[in-house]
Amino acid sequence: MKTLKNIILPLVLIIIGLNVNAQQAPMFTHYMYNTLAINPAYAGSRDALTITALHRSQWVDFKGAPVTQTLTAHTPLRNEHIGIGLSVLNDKIGPTNNTSLFADFAYRIKLNEKSKLAFGLSAGTNIYQASLATLETDQQNDPSFTNNTKNNFTPNFGFGMYYSRDNFYAGISAPDLLENNYSVENVNGNAIAGKEQRHYFLIAGGLINLSENLAFKPTTLVKVTPAAPIQADVTASFVIAKKVLIGAMYRTGDSFGGLIGLNITEQLHFGYSFDWSYGLKTAKYNSGSHELVLRYDFIFASKKQIHSPRYF
Repeated sequence: MKTLKNIILPLVLIIIGLNVNAQQAPMFTHYMYNTLAINPAYAGSRDALTITALHRSQWVDFKGAPVTQTLTAHTPLRNEHIGIGLSVLNDKIGPTNNTSLFADFAYRIKLNEKSKLAFGLSAGTNIYQASLATLETDQQNDPSFTNNTKNNFTPNFGFGMYYSRDNFYAGISAPDLLENNYSVENVNGNAIAGKEQRHYFLIAGGLINLSENLAFKPTTLVKVTPAAPIQADVTASFVIAKKVLIGAMYRTGDSFGGLIGLNITEQLHFGYSFDWSYGLKTAKYNSGSHELVLRYDFIFASKKQIHSPRYF
């Protein structure tokens, strides 16, 4: 395969697959606020109707770099054991775009007065599109880049477990259990075959009160994909006066950065992060990654006292 005129080819090969196993799931620096996107057992855990919106611009100034948005909503039902949710994700990389829509269901068990264990299921579809014919190649009419993929639907489902108490949480999940195949037929009858890879996630976090107006909040997200390196996000944050969050993050083999957050009200949280890729060959060609998150708790579903602010 001859080289492309622009720098997008490595990204295309990652997404399309071409019989390569790679981590296909988007990465989030604010994973601790975007839990429902990776673990359906989180649904209803905040005892409120919670809506979270996130936008990530990765590798700014790198042509064709990933741009991702997520929108999640979840709430417990009148039956305190059941939580439901909806997760929407849109991920664009170069000429490819993947949109997913999933419904989430969680069944929560009260272990004691301070802790709960939830089991979650999700079901939905991924909608994949690739405008390969728009790419400029050195070889004219390259048969591997003559056709586009439009609205390729691949249904999927996921599973998760989530343990929580006031100052600690932990969970495991596999949000896409099916490893669907997809292909693009070209003019010669050949196909570019791709395959969705199953991802496993481990999350954990806690809150340690250092004083009346200062708390330490460590969190982590570990991602495991067959035939790809294990990747871990480690974040250390300080919460000041229950209002302001300041923290630092490190992603193994990839990036480090910082994040800030503000509890504008007891129900509204805003966060921003910046991370810089140090381990990629693309690092010198981009200006880092920016991420914004906004979360709002509309209605507290339980009449009992709700601890505020909610940290997880």
